[in-house]
Amino acid sequence: MKMIYDVEDRPKPGQILVFAIQQLLAIMAATIAVPIITNGNAGLEGSDAMSIAAALFGAGVGTLVYVLFTKAKSPVFLGSSFAFLGSMAAAFAGAVSAQAGYAGLIIGAIFAGLVYVVIALIVKYAGVAWINKLMPAVVIGPTVAIIGLSLAGSAIGDLQTPDIEGGSPLIAVFCGLVTLVVVTICSTYGKKMVKLIPFIIGILAGYALAAVLTGIGYAAGVDALKIIDFSPITALFDGGVTASTFIAAPSFTFVKAIKGVTDIDASYIGTVAVAYIPVAFVVFAEHIADHKNISYIIERDLLDQPGLHRTLLGDGVGSIVGAAFGGCPNTTYGESVACVAITRNASVVTIIATACLAIVVSFLSPVIAFLNSIPSCVMGGVCMALYGFIAVSGLKMVQKVDLNEDRNLFVVSAILIAGIGGLTLTFGKVTLTAVATALILGIIVNLILGPSDKKKADAEK
Repeated sequence: MKMIYDVEDRPKPGQILVFAIQQLLAIMAATIAVPIITNGNAGLEGSDAMSIAAALFGAGVGTLVYVLFTKAKSPVFLGSSFAFLGSMAAAFAGAVSAQAGYAGLIIGAIFAGLVYVVIALIVKYAGVAWINKLMPAVVIGPTVAIIGLSLAGSAIGDLQTPDIEGGSPLIAVFCGLVTLVVVTICSTYGKKMVKLIPFIIGILAGYALAAVLTGIGYAAGVDALKIIDFSPITALFDGGVTASTFIAAPSFTFVKAIKGVTDIDASYIGTVAVAYIPVAFVVFAEHIADHKNISYIIERDLLDQPGLHRTLLGDGVGSIVGAAFGGCPNTTYGESVACVAITRNASVVTIIATACLAIVVSFLSPVIAFLNSIPSCVMGGVCMALYGFIAVSGLKMVQKVDLNEDRNLFVVSAILIAGIGGLTLTFGKVTLTAVATALILGIIVNLILGPSDKKKADAEK
């Protein structure tokens, strides 16, 4: 896939800002969903609740750390990791206070980051040949497809959800599908700049349509047409117009954690370690899959240059730093990879600008409020394209695999059925996601069946 902007390219300043806004919109929903879900899981409310703005800040800082470690050669954005949701809930459940729970989030992220550092050191001295043997295209291809397909339910769920009670799911679907159609038309037939920013145009079109329908709904008293919940915006003015209406510092995790340090002990630290360390190994597998995918898209092997050890260090240290600010360990985002693929913009400058924009936006109350008001159905339409493209990227990798060979057919079949079927395995407080389970199963089946007939023939020559 030929990139319009390659990794080292620098778009014009005005374009960079627009591209950064688009990347931010692509990763926004998932990044802020993690603290929202954790608040629900841990029963955190009011001042004890995790901050959405802080999570956004943490993702931005974590991404800048990743870019630094990878020498600006990998166009990947780091966002809040869903894999650690159970770990984060465990950190709060085992704490004697919410503040101690926040300290646990940082301690847990340090444990997870150290796992990445250890693996990075192993890769540095042992190379990546063993990884390529464990995870060839016949394993990675269907696994990447599963990453996209496993998110399909989330996209469709959002697509059918009006943000106001009483709103019609059919109207929500209509707004979401209009968003999707605009995105696809702009990406397929757009010229120059339009082709590079299909998500911004699509989201604005979907938002405008939903706003008009919601306005008509209020004016005519028809609840079915009410799609957008404007309360995040109106809430800014509940206490009158003050400085905080426009600028407000996020509630950083480390600030709350400092107050809870005295409430933690060795037993609690052990609980956190058990909750985080095994999950880090699961996320490592997804790290490999995402980097193999982006490598395929930009036609550069990132595991070789800048090197897997660098991407791991960037991801690990970025997670520690990101969690210190936002509470959430970070991970490479498939939405970001898909955005690169669809827009054909692999410029790392765009990723850096997106990270900086995420940091700045986290302080701007009106922008946070507007982003929170984007209807779920509109983001569902966008995610249909993003998640679908991730799945298709994996299927493209499978094109290189000879499925006429039974051994390849069985490996791909095992991964697809385990992933799509949602096979998860739970060991105590550790849960292997469907993606991780499918990948591990694929690796095992591939090793049991041995090399392909073609490889055997090549070895005999």
